[in-house]
Amino acid sequence: MATKKKEESHNAKKTTVKSKKEEKEKTDKTQTKEELEKQIEDSAKEEKPKKKKEIKKLTETELKKVMTDTKETLVPLTDYIRCSVHLGTKVITPDMRKYVYKRRADGLAVINTNLIDDKLREGINFFKEFSPEDIFIACKREAGWEAVEKFSEVTGIRNFTKKYPAGIITNLELDDFFEAKLAIICDPWVDKNALNDSIMTKVSVLAICDTNNYTKGVSKKIIGNNKSGKSIGLILYVLAREYLKSQGKEKEAKALKLEDFTGKLEETKINE
Repeated sequence: MATKKKEESHNAKKTTVKSKKEEKEKTDKTQTKEELEKQIEDSAKEEKPKKKKEIKKLTETELKKVMTDTKETLVPLTDYIRCSVHLGTKVITPDMRKYVYKRRADGLAVINTNLIDDKLREGINFFKEFSPEDIFIACKREAGWEAVEKFSEVTGIRNFTKKYPAGIITNLELDDFFEAKLAIICDPWVDKNALNDSIMTKVSVLAICDTNNYTKGVSKKIIGNNKSGKSIGLILYVLAREYLKSQGKEKEAKALKLEDFTGKLEETKINE
């Protein structure tokens, strides 16, 4: 009897140990499965491409504000806008295409304002290397006459408005013949006679070029609206101001006022 009880006790212990072992194996398998699933999940997360950071697209007004805040321009950006320097024509030549930012709904080309300022700076650096007596400015378009007259008055540079006298820099027999080294052309198309004479005599040419202009024969171009009196006025105002500075005439340069070249300007908000 004692032996039988001993055997039953031994078998019960054996069963208990076996149950515990099976339970442990089951637990270990469960843990292994969970760990494996977690490992697969972690691996998938690592392989999953990172979502690209979304770049906020700024509105044109915001872009203009950023540009004004981060880049020093020759005149405030609002002056370029309210004088319509950035508005081109419906025609865009291959020569001028790279300066166009977009077209408006009405078909007019809009010139990149950053580039207007950059090219104006280049024009100034080119222009200031010449003496007043070696320069002339031509503007057949009536819209620019007043600005050209003011420009000529403050710089001492001779001007030809209304009609350019043919041969004045090419015909030695003319009484008013003179030798020029730089011609400032307000429109390469309208002022083509002055441009052609300059090309013929190898005179350097600084020209205001709109989106409809071809630039053959132009040594250095200023890009912008050359149809509007206000736009031509702003460009000539900046040229005159910086030219006077280059000659050490700081006081005269500071005395210049934009509206003396453009006429009265209305306050304009940038809300394109």
